[in-house]
Amino acid sequence: MGLIGDLQLLVFFALALGAFVVELWALVHCLRQPAQAFSYAGKRTKNFWLVVLAVNVALGFIAVPPGPLSGGFLSIILVIPAAIYLTDVRPAVSGYGRGRRGGGGW
Repeated sequence: MGLIGDLQLLVFFALALGAFVVELWALVHCLRQPAQAFSYAGKRTKNFWLVVLAVNVALGFIAVPPGPLSGGFLSIILVIPAAIYLTDVRPAVSGYGRGRRGGGGW
């Protein structure tokens, strides 16, 4: 490979590693939330999100190492469910059972 090929490989590796970290963060957050928070917030069940995020973490882990077996764009696409969880579900379930954050209130 030439210099450009090595640089491309490094960029894909960095993107895949970053996507894997985001997927892992979403899974850990989901594991720490009570199951009732999901139904209370009107989101899909905790088990649904655990399965989706666990599959993404497993496939993301396989896609991280550069080489002929790496996922390429697949590793970047796999981050979409984690991004949906972190931007939509996480804010809805994070405050459940922890009281109000910030000032104000009785």
